[in-house]
Amino acid sequence: MEKLICSKLHEIEKENNVKILLAVESGSRAWGFASPDSDYDVRFIYVRPKDDYLRLENVRDVIELPIDDVLDINGWDLQKTLRLLYKSNPTLFEWFSSPIVYLETDFADRFRKIMGEYFSTKKSLYHYISMAEGNYREYLKTEMVRAKKYFYVLRPVLACRWILEKGTPPPMLFRELMESELPKELVPEVEKLLDLKMNSPEIKEIPRVDRINKYLNESIEEIKVKLKSVGENKEVQWEELNKMFLEEVGE
Repeated sequence: MEKLICSKLHEIEKENNVKILLAVESGSRAWGFASPDSDYDVRFIYVRPKDDYLRLENVRDVIELPIDDVLDINGWDLQKTLRLLYKSNPTLFEWFSSPIVYLETDFADRFRKIMGEYFSTKKSLYHYISMAEGNYREYLKTEMVRAKKYFYVLRPVLACRWILEKGTPPPMLFRELMESELPKELVPEVEKLLDLKMNSPEIKEIPRVDRINKYLNESIEEIKVKLKSVGENKEVQWEELNKMFLEEVGE
């Protein structure tokens, strides 16, 4: 599968006349709890030739391949990426810390060195708590729930707790989040869910786990209260991002 993914990435470069700067896994495989039938969520950053950035008409800043049962591949243009880093987009912090890397250039290392300067505690908390609350409301309130959906709430809740405690971007690996932030008394039950998730089809349904639901519901409300008192304590600048953009386009 890795060979197929790398082949698809090279096809994208040729067909779109772009250079891919980073390509990673971004979904459950990168989070460390893929099911046997999980698809591959490949995300990449690319740069276009300099002339494309000098056009008067807008040039699309996203490349998306048709999604099938196995592969979901799409990427963002460098200009879009750097503008989103300026806004502390949490998705970027995840992509650049993914443990599964399919392709990378020197750009990725330079990006990682500066991205911490643009991390916003407040924006990241809003991102993760919104994700947790939405998924909880939509997927975990019925008598029978899909086992995988627990992790679509657990992970962002634990990410919020990590951010509140450490003030840094949360790690991609769920187990690292769990070992750091999950109450010890819930670990056995979450371990059972992990085993189910990783050894059952994506559609596997289980009876709702009320103890975990109670923890998630209380955590969401607690984090929302704490978020009200979180402020922004730093200003970010464009200079470093402009420099990085011009260097890559120049190459």
